[in-house]
Amino acid sequence: MKYGPVGAVIAAASKKDAAPLLQIGAIPIVRRIVLTLQQADVFPIVIVTGTQELEVIHQLAKFGVIFLKSEDCERPELFSSVKMGLCYLQGKCDRMIFTPVNTPMFKPETLRTILASDAEIVVPSYHGKGGHPIVLQNQAVDDIFRYQGGGGLRGAIASMEEKRVWVDVEDDGILSSIHDQNELRQQVAAHNNSLLKPNIKVGIEKENVFFDARLKLLLFLTEDLGSVRRACDHMGLSYQKAWDMLNQLEQEIGYSVVERKHGGSRGGRTLLTPRGKHLMYAYQCFESSLAAFARQSFEEIFQKNELI
Repeated sequence: MKYGPVGAVIAAASKKDAAPLLQIGAIPIVRRIVLTLQQADVFPIVIVTGTQELEVIHQLAKFGVIFLKSEDCERPELFSSVKMGLCYLQGKCDRMIFTPVNTPMFKPETLRTILASDAEIVVPSYHGKGGHPIVLQNQAVDDIFRYQGGGGLRGAIASMEEKRVWVDVEDDGILSSIHDQNELRQQVAAHNNSLLKPNIKVGIEKENVFFDARLKLLLFLTEDLGSVRRACDHMGLSYQKAWDMLNQLEQEIGYSVVERKHGGSRGGRTLLTPRGKHLMYAYQCFESSLAAFARQSFEEIFQKNELI
C-alpha cells in the first residue's frame, strides 16, 4: 500500500546514545526534525523509539507520525534501527529519508535540494564533508538489507559507491550533532527562520470536525496493518478514541469506511472499504493542495512585502 512519494525514518532508540527530548530552542530535537521533514511534505514519518519512549510518544502523538518500538534499546546498533524503519517503509514510498535523531539542525531547503536528485543514494555535503539526512531509493534499500559487512549503514553505503551521489549544500546543520550543544544553540535562530511557514490545520466539519490529519493517519495504518488496535499502538492513540473517531466519520458521511473481516487462520482483520480508501487518498490530496496554496499565498502576501 502506498503512503506517499517520500517517507522518512528517524532513529531515536538508543538509551546510551540518543537524546530525542533534548531541548534546543523551545522544542525537543525530535520535534524539530519532524517539523523540518513536514516542511518538505514528507509522509509518513517513522520514529524508531526506545529511550524515553512514552514521553516521545506523548510529545509527538498529535503530529501525525508513526512509532516503531525497538525491543533492544539498551545497546542497539544504529544499523538495526535503520533497517527496522526502512523495512516498514519499503514498498510504501518511492524514496526514503534517514536521519539519526542526534542530528537535528538540517534545514527544509536542504531536504528539497537533495530530493531533487534522482540518484539511488543521495548524501548532502557541506564543504566536502558528508552528513545527514540521506535519501534512498527502494533499490538501494534492498542492497542495504543484503549487506553483510561491517561498519553499519556507513559501511553499507560505502559498498555501493557507484550508486551514491554527493550533493553540495550551504547548510552546516547537516554536520551538527548533540555532541556540540553550544554549536546547536548558535544555529537555533537560523534554523527557526528556515521553519517559517503558515500553520494550516486541515479539517472537515459540520457542527464539529470529523476528519483531520490524525484520522487520515489512522486510516492509513488500519489499512496497512489490518487492525485498528495495532494502528493505535503505532500512533499513540487509545483504542476507544480511535473507534469514536471512525464511528463519527461514518455517521457524518453516511457510508462505511472500515469493515471487519472475521475468521481465517490469522483471525479477524479490519480494513478500509473501497470507498473508504478513496476517501483517505482524496483527503490526502486535498490536504496537500491546501498546503501548497497556503505557502504560495504566504510568500506573496507576507514575504515579498518583507512583513515577516
